[in-house]
Amino acid sequence: MNVQYVNAICRATKSILTGHLGVEVDILRPSAGSGSVPSNDISVILGVKGELKGQIICTFSTETAINIVSAMMGGMEVQQLDNMGWSAVQEFGNWVAGTTATELSKEECIIDVTPPVINEGESKFHSSYPYITVPLGSPIGDIRVHISVSEDDSLRRSAI
Repeated sequence: MNVQYVNAICRATKSILTGHLGVEVDILRPSAGSGSVPSNDISVILGVKGELKGQIICTFSTETAINIVSAMMGGMEVQQLDNMGWSAVQEFGNWVAGTTATELSKEECIIDVTPPVINEGESKFHSSYPYITVPLGSPIGDIRVHISVSEDDSLRRSAI
């Protein structure tokens, strides 16, 4: 997996948390894995297609999701995830998707990201592809970003 692409995806997620939500973020030590992709209470799943193909999964606790939604609503205290809260979690995924596409375009890599799918409940995702997990620490909670993308050689532009 190209480290430039992994770094661009991490920059995008960190940018959303710092720029949109005003939260300081520490990028913690990444790890590599294959097979089962661990999740948490809530996962935001983004499909990637174009010059890269694969998935990005952001996973966090329910408490962190509530804190994200509260920050998205200007600091309004949220007690639980209702329909508006779930919509906000999905919008968080849209923000990550759009910013990821922008960051990757700076690396001359053009992608499309599918609309986010939200999974509630601790799950195990299974992948036959390797992935990199990048934990992000913040005052509103920890987020793990699982990245499994590879170049789609059939769509990669050739240098002229």
